[in-house]
Amino acid sequence: MSAGAGRLEGSDYGLLIDRKRPLSFSFDGRLHSGFDGDVIASALYAQGRVLLSRSFKYHRPRGVLTMSGHDANTIVQVGGEPNARADQHALAEGMAVESVNRLGPLDHDLFAGMGLFSRFLPVGFYYKTFYWPRGVWQHLFERPIRIMAGLGKLKPEAPHKYYDKAYLFADVLVIGGGPAGLEAAIAAAEAGADTLLVEELPQLGGSLLYGRSGGDRASVVARRDALIQRARALRNLRIMTGTTVTGMFTDNWTSAASGSRFFKIRSKQTVVATGTFDQPLVFANNDRPGIMFAGAAQRLLRLYAVKPGQRAVIVTANRFGYEAALDLLDAGVAVAAVVDLNPAVDSTVAEEVKARGVRIISGATLADSRGRKRVRSVAVARITGNGTSAADREWVDCDVVLMSVGFAPSLNLASHAGAKVIFDPAINLHRAVDLPAGISVVGAAAGVWSQAAVIGDSRHAGAIAAAEAGYGSSPPRPQPTADPYAAHVSHPYPVFAQKRGLDFIDFDEDLKAKDIVNTIKDGYDDIQLVKRYSTAGFGPSQGRHANLNTIRVVAKETGKSIESIGTTTFRPPLVPEKFAALAGRGFEPVRFTAMHHRHLEAGAQMMPAGLWMRPAYYGAKGDAQRAIEREVRAVREGVGMIDVSTLGGLEVRGPDAAAFIDRMYTWAYEKQQIGRARYALMTDQTGVVIDDGVAARLHERHYYVTATTSAVDQVYRQMTWFNVQWKMDVDVANVTAAYSGINLAGPKSREVIQKLASDIDFSAEAFPYMAARVGKLAGIPVRILRVGFVGELGYEIHVPSSMGEALWDRLMEAGKPFGIVPFGVEAQRILRLEKGHIIVGQDTDGLTHPAEANMEWALAKKKPFYVGKRAVDMQMTKGVTRRLVGFALVDRNAPSPKECHLVIRDGDIVGRVTSVARSPTLGKVVGLAYLPPDLAEPGKRFAIRVDGGRMVTAETVPVPFYDPENKRQEM
Repeated sequence: MSAGAGRLEGSDYGLLIDRKRPLSFSFDGRLHSGFDGDVIASALYAQGRVLLSRSFKYHRPRGVLTMSGHDANTIVQVGGEPNARADQHALAEGMAVESVNRLGPLDHDLFAGMGLFSRFLPVGFYYKTFYWPRGVWQHLFERPIRIMAGLGKLKPEAPHKYYDKAYLFADVLVIGGGPAGLEAAIAAAEAGADTLLVEELPQLGGSLLYGRSGGDRASVVARRDALIQRARALRNLRIMTGTTVTGMFTDNWTSAASGSRFFKIRSKQTVVATGTFDQPLVFANNDRPGIMFAGAAQRLLRLYAVKPGQRAVIVTANRFGYEAALDLLDAGVAVAAVVDLNPAVDSTVAEEVKARGVRIISGATLADSRGRKRVRSVAVARITGNGTSAADREWVDCDVVLMSVGFAPSLNLASHAGAKVIFDPAINLHRAVDLPAGISVVGAAAGVWSQAAVIGDSRHAGAIAAAEAGYGSSPPRPQPTADPYAAHVSHPYPVFAQKRGLDFIDFDEDLKAKDIVNTIKDGYDDIQLVKRYSTAGFGPSQGRHANLNTIRVVAKETGKSIESIGTTTFRPPLVPEKFAALAGRGFEPVRFTAMHHRHLEAGAQMMPAGLWMRPAYYGAKGDAQRAIEREVRAVREGVGMIDVSTLGGLEVRGPDAAAFIDRMYTWAYEKQQIGRARYALMTDQTGVVIDDGVAARLHERHYYVTATTSAVDQVYRQMTWFNVQWKMDVDVANVTAAYSGINLAGPKSREVIQKLASDIDFSAEAFPYMAARVGKLAGIPVRILRVGFVGELGYEIHVPSSMGEALWDRLMEAGKPFGIVPFGVEAQRILRLEKGHIIVGQDTDGLTHPAEANMEWALAKKKPFYVGKRAVDMQMTKGVTRRLVGFALVDRNAPSPKECHLVIRDGDIVGRVTSVARSPTLGKVVGLAYLPPDLAEPGKRFAIRVDGGRMVTAETVPVPFYDPENKRQEM
């Protein structure tokens, strides 16, 4: 076992692992072991496996850098999952892990010789080399470069896994479970706000889990325990660990991922407490395995009980490097030297390190490193200027190097939401300014470092967020607390480039400091162009550890200030998102109508309709066809009743109600009589049919409009969006959930409804077809429309939802003498098809305009405007290339087509079936289909390809198929 292998004992080490639960796994085919709670990298490192991957371009050996998933050095293949981050991917029993981006064994990668050809791969070489002669990239370079530079591999044979989505809501969302996030979340919850705290690690605490945070380790542990105890005691504070926020969007919409679940979070206020990203020291060969950030070593120690090595060198520019030195010493790791970039060392923690016999070299930097598969020694050189060091070097033996020379605030999420990022030269860090409403940044992400300042700033931000969300009043701003650390955490220029050395500024892309210099020499001196030409920040790490040093080099080479250079644009997602998670099953609410339990009692077989559950038919599962035919005949011959509560309902009120409806729908409504209903067809701005329903005018300033079940939300959005533009004096309310609906239909429906006490006259003369009435029925307030979707005398009755079941019961009782039958969606579809009525979204698609659907009769020709009118007029002038027509099968014994079966002519697809059924009323198969105009005339015959490839002959026939003179629904 090599140096640095093994586990530390004691309760201070291995916070996340369960030593009583050992696990076995394989890496590149060799058996390894670990513990439950380990990540792949910690388990491998504990057994001496320090070399974990090969770099992108030069195939250099790479190892742990951050131990927090913020870099690409530990990318591996886990079974069928490519590009898993070994320092964040949880270990599991029997897991098969493979290293990537290699030819042959990882330790002896045959592509490692690519480094010898680095002079032939200058920055921007792909722009300079592959454009001429034509086709050289495709035929000569593409395949070998993709083979050599690829990371993980997609495996089509990998088994499918379950992924889903969930929706969360909170008054205050706090992102980050470190000390700042915990303080903010506790303050918000104590103020009474429903608070959600999201942390990417499996445990709360952030830096308190592994660091010293300016104090001794015992006090840090006590502080963490106290914070977590306070947080978990608050009932209105929900805590999600092991969850990574991936993006922030408009109006405090936030995305997050945890395992196989993708969360969509809405909050009124958001507090960002995401901490910082470590920044590397740039020096020759700074990428060898064993060279890592100080925080990575502390995570290995405290979280996984793994010694990072036996003899360490620490290079630092702040107290955190010295704190890491104390942690190493406590764990039995020898510290050969602490190299401090600052010319003078004056801090309590530095004195403590010195008192323990550690050599401190101030005003110096690392200039080079040696070692093959792991660092074995480093060269120390005196700093002679900004980014320069002396030629004289002292080599120090070591097997691990820790870096803590600076940080970059994790402002990506705030930037996603619209914050501006500027550089503050007083602290050598970027800051977020011009934050969008409802978003605040706290803790290290805001440039606040001392414990007192973090507590005061974070608690104030949490209380403010709660107040803005409606809980309590805004607290006064506390007196600013002096923060002695803020100006001493980041070195202004930790870049010591060497003329010939491989001094990497971006580990992901194998970019050296001179690559950035040469980019500028090639004429690309704007930071956005530097990024694209050099590819700095393009890799999986998205520039977390490369952007700031790149900006520093650009500033130095152009003679500009860092403030004037600006930053590249941060875009979501913050971490890679799996396509499976984005496409996973969505959790949607299941809605029941007020009569749901009555349907179940009557033996209904339920089916989903959008978010709703509706009866498909009433009867046994194996008796569907007979049950549906029975329901159809009941409506045609007697009376039936269907629950239509799922229909959308919209209230449109105000002085401009009629004018507003007239603009939104294609027919004319401004002169519509009170107490009358009209068919309502809606198109979008492109003239495409998007919904239909009925508009009933109940008052001069009041319309009640129905919409289809699936499109009501879209209709509501379109209405409100346009009224923002038009600024009409009208109010639109979506009242779908406020009303239940029952359609009583059939030749005996008038007799049934008249048995119930009412102040409404239901005679044919007083209540004609397409009339609307408001009153009471059996003591229940109702709105009744005489409409005929199923082609029979019928009444669509809308009542308050709380009274829907009561009205259902009264109608069923009144209908018993007439043989009333409840009918479901399947019978309704056949009934409406017999009548030739279309269903928007089934008989139309995303390109259907009214003329194609034979809906010219629903267009007001003289009206100057409605949404989509200009597009509709242009389409009408252009003419149609297809029409929706009715058809019947010529051979009544032929197999019935199905919806979406294709119409074939001379071997080509010329149309498709949209609706089809075997009609119990007509005794034949009828349907609707799109056909070319030359086949759309009655009497034309065409072929439909059905299951098995068989062709059946159909004939175009006029619609409606049933009662073409509309006598039955107008009786």
